[in-house]
Amino acid sequence: MYSEQTDDLIVNVTPEFLEDHSRPHEGHFVWAYHITIINKGKRQVQLINRYWKIIDAYGRVQEVRGAGVVGEQPVLAPGQEFSYTSGCPLETPSGVMMGSYEMVAEDGSQFDISIPTFSLDSPIANMAVN
Repeated sequence: MYSEQTDDLIVNVTPEFLEDHSRPHEGHFVWAYHITIINKGKRQVQLINRYWKIIDAYGRVQEVRGAGVVGEQPVLAPGQEFSYTSGCPLETPSGVMMGSYEMVAEDGSQFDISIPTFSLDSPIANMAVN
């Protein structure tokens, strides 16, 4: 698990290679990532936008921006957490993802929280040719 804390908000990420959805011989590798956002603070916050930077094994960069996550803009009261699962396909057997969430507090102030940089590794990425 990868974890990052920004102020009183914690983002935990667990990536998982999806062998059943991947076709390595066609250059198609798929991961799920499971995210939990925990509000340890004293104010209610809402996730309004996401930003992802995805880098494959060749250094190619893809950026993704959008409203909310998995069709939701969750509100987290103090002590609450929100979990979701999404996915990422790559043309290479490994890569990395990083990003941030744009949040808004109950007083209307907006701020970003960091998503930890995490590695996307498939078993094929670890193979060595002799």
